[in-house]
Amino acid sequence: MASYNRIVLMGNLTRDPQLSYTPANVPVCKFGIATNRKWRDRDGADREDVCFIDCTLFGKGGEVFNQYMSKGRSVLIEGRLQLDQWTTPEGEKKSKHQVLVENFTFLGDGRGSGGGGGGGRSETRAGTGAAAGSRREAPVPDYDDGGAPPPNDNDIPF
Repeated sequence: MASYNRIVLMGNLTRDPQLSYTPANVPVCKFGIATNRKWRDRDGADREDVCFIDCTLFGKGGEVFNQYMSKGRSVLIEGRLQLDQWTTPEGEKKSKHQVLVENFTFLGDGRGSGGGGGGGRSETRAGTGAAAGSRREAPVPDYDDGGAPPPNDNDIPF
């Protein structure tokens, strides 16, 4: 049976990122984010749930993330969910979920300015470690200035 493990979260960092390196000199950045959900219960009272999520980012993207992010900043992350299991020295079995981040986008400053504002947007592909800089949209062709229009149905050979 096929399976799919993808998670997309937007939230604020709960602590400053912590950068370390593996023995093979691979950067590892660990951080936490908080997401929230607001709703109104049957009695009309406003309610809120907050979810705290541990995240790990490997490679050059981890170094970039550590350089530019700090507690309270907003971020959009994409990755996959992983279950970590271990046994304590006392013999107790423990487990927790974490997100292995593959892509992220810096959002606003996280201090009330809303997503997408503040110091601009930046995106990094964690898998490749290539920084994309500012997110750009494809240019829209202008046919009035001599550009070629799209072909009509009569120009297609089949």
